[in-house]
Amino acid sequence: MFNRFKQGLFRRKSDEEAAEENQSHELPQEQEAVQVVDTAASIALPPETALPRQVSETPTVPPQAALPPLAPSPDEPEEWEDEEEFDEEEPARGGFHLFRNPFSQSLSRTRQMFGKVSEAFQRGQIDDQLWDDLEETLITADVGVAITERLITTLKERVEYVGLKDARDVRDALEEELLILLGDKEPLTFAKDNALTVILVVGVNGVGKTTTIAKLSQYLKKKGHRVILAAGDTFRAAAIDQLKIWGERVKVPVVSHQHGADPGAVVFDALEAAENRHCDVLIIDTAGRLHTKYNLMEELKKIAKVLGKKDAEAPHEVLLVVDATTGQNALIQAKQFVGDVGLTGLVLTKLDGTARGGIVFSISEELGLPIKFIGTGERVGDLAPFDPDAFVSALFSADGV
Repeated sequence: MFNRFKQGLFRRKSDEEAAEENQSHELPQEQEAVQVVDTAASIALPPETALPRQVSETPTVPPQAALPPLAPSPDEPEEWEDEEEFDEEEPARGGFHLFRNPFSQSLSRTRQMFGKVSEAFQRGQIDDQLWDDLEETLITADVGVAITERLITTLKERVEYVGLKDARDVRDALEEELLILLGDKEPLTFAKDNALTVILVVGVNGVGKTTTIAKLSQYLKKKGHRVILAAGDTFRAAAIDQLKIWGERVKVPVVSHQHGADPGAVVFDALEAAENRHCDVLIIDTAGRLHTKYNLMEELKKIAKVLGKKDAEAPHEVLLVVDATTGQNALIQAKQFVGDVGLTGLVLTKLDGTARGGIVFSISEELGLPIKFIGTGERVGDLAPFDPDAFVSALFSADGV
């Protein structure tokens, strides 16, 4: 995993030549970063455990205390609803269990768009109108023109070769083809030879990166993991503050330095704190900006070197957070990151706020990367491991179940 990440980082040596063009955006000099490491390191941790000398603790918010308000940000909602805990299988009357599809609500808008083609399937007649409705629906849902044409061509061949007569059989064939596009579900990769798993989270500003880190922390906590966060986005002071507040809300420690500090130093202190507190998962936030790509790559190189000294396989996951509401622009952003960073998976956010959920198929097919999680709402528990079967089922089912 580390080798793949390392290859991505050093793939474009020409970026080194672009340094002079980006001097106005370069990171603070090493001397300033060292001062931050020595005098300004802070960590938002519960007070019960002592930390290394250079990391000071700040008390967590008491259980009933009001949290400080967040400034409006495209990265996060102004308010969060109380989380309702639920299992994938909920007990029903009579002792039976009902499967709750985590994508039923988040795909409601996209499913409404698919209503036209669903009605066409119900007519039972395979005609030109069926193919026109199917093409219009897939393209409007942002599946992509090329993928849509390929799907329709494949379905027509199956109709002719197998001898399908009923439009409902075409629907079944379409679901099978969509599942092929999505591939098998792939869970998170955890460290095998080390006690600490490192997850690096990347993405442009505004896609919901900080919120996703909070949701992922909550998800892993429920699975019994001890999580610690590293505020590696030192480029924006607001990013550090936001991550600290989310850390308080989900009750996980956050290691941070001052605005403008060296991200590598933050990660170094986070590794030390994770070991001292016996944490088994470290999630690292990174600067999200593509317009100063050279500086971003330099930051990632520093982080990679620090992690490599601790574990040659780290980071074990490099997750790209993508905003589903941006449609095909999300695919363009993802392609840029794939070209420079050794990604291992994707997290798709804000799917509940768009009718263009078909972007999932474009991203999965064109990038060849697994989708690890999907944000299904605005609550802290609204993050679900991606399941292709459940996703396609929710897309076509009348009630999404």
